[in-house]
Amino acid sequence: MNPGKATGGSAAQAPIEYADASPEVRAVYDDIMATRKTDWVNNYWKVLAHHPSSLRRMWANSKEVMGPGALDPLTKELIYMAVSVTNACRYCIASHGAAARSKGMTPAQHAELVAIIGLANETNRHAVALDLQIDDRFR
Repeated sequence: MNPGKATGGSAAQAPIEYADASPEVRAVYDDIMATRKTDWVNNYWKVLAHHPSSLRRMWANSKEVMGPGALDPLTKELIYMAVSVTNACRYCIASHGAAARSKGMTPAQHAELVAIIGLANETNRHAVALDLQIDDRFR
């Protein structure tokens, strides 16, 4: 079994649509749509809505981390994609790939990102397998 894939091709719980959501969940959905300037909420949030406190917490964390900061929005999406590839999260790769494209990621940038992800994973595994000691200059 691939740990990065859901079995059977479907989520354990069905997404909670806006019309079926509690007022508490609707408030988070409304904030997601207002923040993202859209009329749509994706399945990540809709399934997480089965546990409203997790929905609220993760949305607050997402707004904080992915919002304005020292890194530009495209860089944040590229980092998110790289981690998602390494964790084999197809949903997150698709979601943040779309977000990166909307923030200006070009096909050339995507190709370079994929090359970096491959290189980093390979060299990381080498460093772990070789039990490398950290160079004093890196400290």
